[in-house]
Amino acid sequence: MKIFHAMGLTLLFLLTTLSSSGAAEADLRAIIAKFATVTDFSETGAVVHELTATGDPAAEPALAALADGNLYIRTADSMVFIGKEGDESVQLFDPLSGEAAGEASEDDITKITVNNTLRRTIRDALGTLTLGAKDPAVRISAADTMFKTPDAANIEPLDAAIANETVASVKALLEQARAASVLVSDRPEADKLAAVALIGARGDRDAVSLLTSVEANASGAVKEAATAAIANINSTLAFWDAGQNIWYGISLGSVLLLAAIGLAITFGVMGVINMAHGEMVMLGAYTTFVVQQVIRTSFPGLFDWSLVIALPLAFLVAAIVGLAIERGVIRFLYGRPLETLLATWGVSLILQQAVRSIFGPTNQEVGNPSWMSGSFSVGQLAITWNRLWILVFALTVFGVLLYVMKRTPWGLQMRAVTANRRMAASMGIRTPWVDALTFALGSGIAGIAGVALSQIDNVSPNLGRGYIIDSFMVVVFGGVGNLWGTLVGAFSLGIVNKFLEPYAGAVLGKIVVLVLIILFIQKRPRGLFALKGRAVEA
Repeated sequence: MKIFHAMGLTLLFLLTTLSSSGAAEADLRAIIAKFATVTDFSETGAVVHELTATGDPAAEPALAALADGNLYIRTADSMVFIGKEGDESVQLFDPLSGEAAGEASEDDITKITVNNTLRRTIRDALGTLTLGAKDPAVRISAADTMFKTPDAANIEPLDAAIANETVASVKALLEQARAASVLVSDRPEADKLAAVALIGARGDRDAVSLLTSVEANASGAVKEAATAAIANINSTLAFWDAGQNIWYGISLGSVLLLAAIGLAITFGVMGVINMAHGEMVMLGAYTTFVVQQVIRTSFPGLFDWSLVIALPLAFLVAAIVGLAIERGVIRFLYGRPLETLLATWGVSLILQQAVRSIFGPTNQEVGNPSWMSGSFSVGQLAITWNRLWILVFALTVFGVLLYVMKRTPWGLQMRAVTANRRMAASMGIRTPWVDALTFALGSGIAGIAGVALSQIDNVSPNLGRGYIIDSFMVVVFGGVGNLWGTLVGAFSLGIVNKFLEPYAGAVLGKIVVLVLIILFIQKRPRGLFALKGRAVEA
């Protein structure tokens, strides 16, 4: 008997739910049908307010279609549909369920027109309706919209939404939106003071913007409270702005580290001023472009893996080109730095023109995989995923290269050649091949730097030109041939650049940094971390 009793209660509950759902849908359809009888914008607005008063998110598609000019009346039976214009006819869809309802010619239907005032009304109505959406992200978006566009009419819907909200973070945003609406209402001063305190605790730029408007229009205690809250928020934002500049500097430093770390090896071991180093970066970026083009046309499902696939290929392409440059040009010019500078400058021009001939002079599109797209916030810091991954990648490359230099036989030979080339040769180290492989390694690292830079910069024949001067500054400032010096130099210059830019501008900021480096080198010619060795001390 208990089982039958439970089944009966369940059936009764389902029938009650379905009947109430059906009644709600019938009420919505009856209100939507009123659009067929409106004669002016004010009557249309009245129907919009009536739909909003139901608080039913199911009315959202019809309102959105109305705002976009896609709500139609079928002349034959005065029924309202959402329409999608085709080449010769308009496809009709049910305004609630979204199900297809056939087609109609433009002569058989009438579009419901709206003006800008009505569009603003609809926008506010959509914000109110989405307060009851099942998806918390939709409710957050609605709360954010209502915070930025406060209206006294929003207070009651927000009170209902706050009472029903179960997610604490969403509830806090709804309360802030309500406080914003209270500040533009005729509520008592005590309520407004509480609202100012709540918005002041939010502490972001949107709060400052809202409180600035309140400060301009209010008087008495509310004005004083708004002024004090703005001052507190600005002092907090100054701290976060400094943190944001540090993050931007670290981000720029990771880019400089990637661009300069290969140059630090070749410059330190071989003493070669390689002006074609930027073109190795460019080759890595174009390798990424080619890989993505192949994946887009033949293996679209692998697009998120495109950078992983491009990394070894970019390293190989740049390393092979670097090896060819060393064997074909540079090995004949050791000990003649001016000649190597001019020769590698000529090589850079040849590589740029070759890329222009193959790919054209315009920028090429390199997409971001899904895991490198978007951003997130830490307090008031905005951090993009692509910059964060580039920082992680740069530190990983640095760690691997440091291991190779310190823990492998080849790294030992490289350091021996750096310290004293003649002594290394007398110990049986084949210095010409150490030079060749070192140059290939430095070029290959520049190639994988191009893979990372393709995610934040334009991929064009001029890509490397923008990094070659900065790379040399990093290497000279940190100490020629010293990896730790390159790391410290890259991040130091990145942070200094970002703190100078707001005051001096990007170009003048770089000039100031260059002058500071020149003055620094006058005091420490070997940079921050000078290499020790007889060849250096001689």
